[in-house]
Amino acid sequence: MSLTLQEKILQTASELFYSQGIRATGVDAIAKAANTTKMSLYKYFTSKDQLVLAFLRKRDEDFRLWFVAQVDGKAKMPKAKLLAIFDVIDEWMAIPEFRGCAFINAAAEFPLEGNPVHQVSAEFYDHFRSYIADLAGQCGAKSPESLALQLSLLIEGAIVSEQMKRYSGAAEQAKQAAIVLIETSLSHIPKPSLPSKNAQEQQ
Repeated sequence: MSLTLQEKILQTASELFYSQGIRATGVDAIAKAANTTKMSLYKYFTSKDQLVLAFLRKRDEDFRLWFVAQVDGKAKMPKAKLLAIFDVIDEWMAIPEFRGCAFINAAAEFPLEGNPVHQVSAEFYDHFRSYIADLAGQCGAKSPESLALQLSLLIEGAIVSEQMKRYSGAAEQAKQAAIVLIETSLSHIPKPSLPSKNAQEQQ
């Protein structure tokens, strides 16, 4: 199915914003790459800021749907899904087009918390942490929100580390740290006791 001009402009802008940076990408370059004019671009997006926000919101929706599907495809139980998150991150970071996290990059380019770009980027990680907290809660974690924040920080750190140095193994190291955090958070759950030797003999 062919894209509408509006969809083509947004797709083109998204690719350029992610690969080159938001501030480094001008409206002229987007219009040229989309094989259209600035006038047509402004018909659908009244400003570059609006186009940036549309890019981030679509990225948020697309990435979260893709990510959850990938995790669900790798694991069925909540605890296994928490660890599968790091495997999915590892595979994503290995693709040649990887340029870091679009939301971390955007927040760095627009550091003021009141900026709409910064706010949309922060909302992505709020949603992401809620997803992890839900899985942690299903596992019976002592403090799901704290565990979600800790795991999210590991993931964000791995992403930035990989962006600075490709094929660094950061996701695998983050996963090993996550195993410790998850086990610690679940340590209050009593382990099922094995039958005693006498009980086994009586059976």
